[in-house]
Formats: sequence, structure tokens, C-alpha cells
Amino acid sequence: MTRVAVLYGGISAEREVSLNSGTKVVAALREAGFDVNPIEVGDDLGAVIAALTPKPDAVFNALHGRFGEDGAIQGVLDLLGIPYTHSGVRASAVAMDKAAAKALFIAAGLPVAAGRTVGIDELEASDPLPLPYVVKPVNEGSSVGVEIIKAGDNRRAEVARAWKFGREALVEEYIPGRELTVAVMGDRALAVTEILADAGVFYDYESKYADRGSRHIIPAAIHPDIYAQALDVAVAAHRALGCRGATRCDFRYDDTAGEPGRLVLLEINTQPGLTPTSLLPEQAAHLGISFPSLCAWMVENAACRV
Repeated sequence: MTRVAVLYGGISAEREVSLNSGTKVVAALREAGFDVNPIEVGDDLGAVIAALTPKPDAVFNALHGRFGEDGAIQGVLDLLGIPYTHSGVRASAVAMDKAAAKALFIAAGLPVAAGRTVGIDELEASDPLPLPYVVKPVNEGSSVGVEIIKAGDNRRAEVARAWKFGREALVEEYIPGRELTVAVMGDRALAVTEILADAGVFYDYESKYADRGSRHIIPAAIHPDIYAQALDVAVAAHRALGCRGATRCDFRYDDTAGEPGRLVLLEINTQPGLTPTSLLPEQAAHLGISFPSLCAWMVENAACRV
């Protein structure tokens, strides 16, 4: 029987999400017939390494956020020689750095929002882009810290003074319209989901994880050309960063002037959530792939030093 260690928890702002994901993964892998060792990760790396001794056959990485999906734990597992799920060090680190990932998307000819990285002092002093625009941390996931600055709300300086995500932020044009997402397994895009955020004006942290925080429409009822483009761009983004396993790309689709409209790639997530409200399991189920089968596929495709 394959021995799988599941890493979950962590020390990022997404710890609770990871704990939820990890609990579901442990149950699914046991249902799929694996010998599972759950390892709740805290700030003691030595304890994590000790829990991985003797070495399991594979690690299921259910960590989210910094130190879980930014290449840090991936580097540790590479050094230990333990195969793990999801992307390797380089792809994980680049995907977590939104500015670096965006540069690679541009180089690959993918459609992205106009914007740039700015210092927080610059943001406090004046608007770096025409209103409305979006301010987001360079190195966070799950929409943590994302703010929309609209005409007349006078929040720019307040947002800058309260910023707790480093001395820089990524500022991008606000794309009106609809929220779409596409999951990729290996080299296959699964489906396009439209997300209707009930908890706010965009798919923020609350919409992602709160009960009834959002509604998902799968397959998305959009123009067929845009649907096909979203599938293609998701696979291209996965390849551009050298990702492996499962990823999920988030898009804005501006159809405010009618269809077909403008599709814009926002970011790629190398550790998609695996909670009851998560999008990757939902898209897999749409194609007949059960949650235990999805988790088993990830283990079977685990690798290291990639």
C-alpha cells in the first residue's frame, strides 16, 4: 500500500483554508486505499522533517499561501528526496510572485490586465493608475489583501497606510464584467466556471470560503469562442510557468459591451483549494472524476526536483 503524508495547516494567512483542505484530502485518500499520515504543519520545520521520517512514498501538499505554495516546502521535499504533489520549486515560486508570473504571461502572449508594481509610499501619495483600479499583494493567495479603488471612495491613502503585505503592491486596471475560472489537470483544461460572488463585488476571501459566499455556474454560459479561449489560455499559462499536476487560472471577462468580449488572465494558482466550496473538485466532478479519484491522480503524478 502506498504511504502518503498529507501536509496541511502551515503558517500563512490561509492556514484555516489549508486545514479544511487537508482534512478532506486525508479522508479521500483513505477512501482511495492509501495509507495516510496527516501532518499538521506549524512553525517548527524540524518537527515536520521528523514526521516525514521514515520517508513516505509521496507527500500530498495541501498547504496554501506563503511557505506552502511559494517553493519553500517544495525545496525541503526536494532535498529530502520525497515526491510531492503539485508544482515544483521554480513554478511555485514564480506563480506566487504575481509580478514575475505576469511577466512570463506577457512573454507567452497571454492576455493580462495593464498595471505595474508600485511602492506603498507612491500609492499613499497619489493614484498610480486611472480610476478604478485594483490593489493586490505581490505574494499572497486567496484574494487576501485585494482592494478595489473606485472613483469617489477616498480610500487609497487609507489602504496604503494599513498595508501589511510588504513595501510594494501590484496595481492593475479594474476589469468590469464576469469572473471565470479554469482548472487544469496535467495538460488538460477541465471546464470554465462562472463565479457569482454573493458576499461582495468580486470573488474575495469571504466569497471563496464562506458558506453560500458564491454561486458557481458550470459550464459557464458565455460565448463559445471565449469558452474555448479560456481553456486554451489556462493550459498555456500552466505551461508558461512550468507547472505540473493541477492548477487553476482565474480570469475576468468584460462582456459589458456585448459578446464576444475581452478575456483577461488574472493569475494562476498552483495549489487550488480542496474544500467543499472549491472549484477544482467541482470541475473534476463535472467531468465524472470523483474527489477520491482526483486526489489519487495527484499522488500518482507526484514528483520531485522538477
